[in-house]
Amino acid sequence: MPAWLIALDRHLPIRYLALLGCATAALLGAFAWIGFGVGGWWALLGWTGVVVGIRDLRQRRHAVLRNYPVIGHLRFLLEFIRPEIRQYFIESDNEAAPFSRQQRSLVYQRAKGEPDKRPLGTQLDVHRQGYEWLNHSLQPTVLASHDFRITIGEGCAQPYSASVFNISAMSFGALSANAILALNAGAKRGGFMHDTGEGSVSRYHREHGGDLVWEVASGYFGCRDEAGRFDAEKFAALATDPQIKLIEVKLSQGAKPGHGGVLPGPKVTAEIAAARGVPEGVDCVSPAAHSAFATPEELLRFVARLRELSGGKPAGFKLCIGHPWEWFAICKAMLTTGLTPDFIVVDGGEGGTGAAPLEFTDHVGAPLQEGLLLVHNTLVGLNLREKVRIGAAGRIVSAFDIARAMALGADWCNSARGFMFALGCIQAQACHTGHCPTGVTTQDPVRQQALVVPDKAERVFNFHQNTLHALQELVQAAGLRHPREITTRHIVRRTPGDRVTLLANCLPVVQPGELLAAERGERPWPQPVYELYWPMARADSFSPREPLPA
Repeated sequence: MPAWLIALDRHLPIRYLALLGCATAALLGAFAWIGFGVGGWWALLGWTGVVVGIRDLRQRRHAVLRNYPVIGHLRFLLEFIRPEIRQYFIESDNEAAPFSRQQRSLVYQRAKGEPDKRPLGTQLDVHRQGYEWLNHSLQPTVLASHDFRITIGEGCAQPYSASVFNISAMSFGALSANAILALNAGAKRGGFMHDTGEGSVSRYHREHGGDLVWEVASGYFGCRDEAGRFDAEKFAALATDPQIKLIEVKLSQGAKPGHGGVLPGPKVTAEIAAARGVPEGVDCVSPAAHSAFATPEELLRFVARLRELSGGKPAGFKLCIGHPWEWFAICKAMLTTGLTPDFIVVDGGEGGTGAAPLEFTDHVGAPLQEGLLLVHNTLVGLNLREKVRIGAAGRIVSAFDIARAMALGADWCNSARGFMFALGCIQAQACHTGHCPTGVTTQDPVRQQALVVPDKAERVFNFHQNTLHALQELVQAAGLRHPREITTRHIVRRTPGDRVTLLANCLPVVQPGELLAAERGERPWPQPVYELYWPMARADSFSPREPLPA
């Protein structure tokens, strides 16, 4: 965009030009009509546009109309007539880029409390390779509640009863103040977790009192000294806040695993600086690696220290699986030290809500299915699974998404983009520009005013509740009592050759204690990944024990 256009937009936002044009037409039309007896229709149309634009600016339901008065109605007009002219739209209902129109519509409907029923059956191709479905029972159950919960940190002084569906990590700074306020208000009302993201706990996280997961990343925001190192006293002062329920050490994330980040100085506002404990107006650096630990054993001791400093709250870590031997090294450290995290959140490489280098978003980090299976199977094979809860994050927006993740080994699921859609995100993919049309991912005080907190908080609550209602119906249809009972034996996949098979027969499964027996030489390794990389892993280093094979 040319510099002069940027300067003009700063003083007179271009998105208001439609309203300004209506006002101009109204004044000129009125002048021509009064003076010369012509132009009455222009005056009428212009004043109609002005009235509509003022109404758009004052209404509280649609963020797009508040930010784009008059012209914003084109979006709703096109959506209204889309079924009749669908052939003229590039995007189909099921085109996932990154979320399909069908997925987004499902969230919008549930967030608004509208029926999500569809006539005439599924729009999916049930004969395509990879199509999956949940087998139902002829003896369905009847459950009294959809409020499915899982206890995290049963051996802790302050265990937490968590919903199986929660808000994934999104920082203040990446999201607007109003977005954080609405998310936390919805979480408070629904009794589910809100992950702070690595940007620490802002005043907007505190205002409504919703349960928080404090994510401690490599920048140690909110608990750092002047040199950017971990500060135990600052951590303890904040971590003992009753609103904070879990402590999560961020090792890596799906959006940009193994990659640090920089928030440019001009974007480090006074509020962001206060939340993160960094100087205002100075580049805010997130290193690619932690400085508080350097080995797997040190990581586990650090997690145990955070648990102690927080007053006995559950502590764990989040990671996107990369080198298998590094994950195995952490597991070996669990065996040698006797220390285990209370939980592990597995982030899929397909996830992420902010901006990241293209090569990272497309080609770095294991997808959720592979990462989740490796973590779950390894803990099962070491007889550690009952000690560690597992959360899953990575394009989870529907009840079936939750059911499938739990079948793969998750105890609960987190969603980032799903709750962003509930806030009104239209997938404009302008998150990194500061020009978010719905006020979700911008720090522009004018743009974010379009996001009306009470209305969007209600939608966040509705989305959570209606998704769990749908999950309840799936669990009942399968004849079960809790979504944790769903396994890969309940899900069927269509495979090549127009065959169908249980997901359990498609994906690797490790039996309890099987890895311990294989290490002792009592039985063969269950999968090549363990045979190749387990011997290389070492509890005292993330580096492999020997050079990688050719």
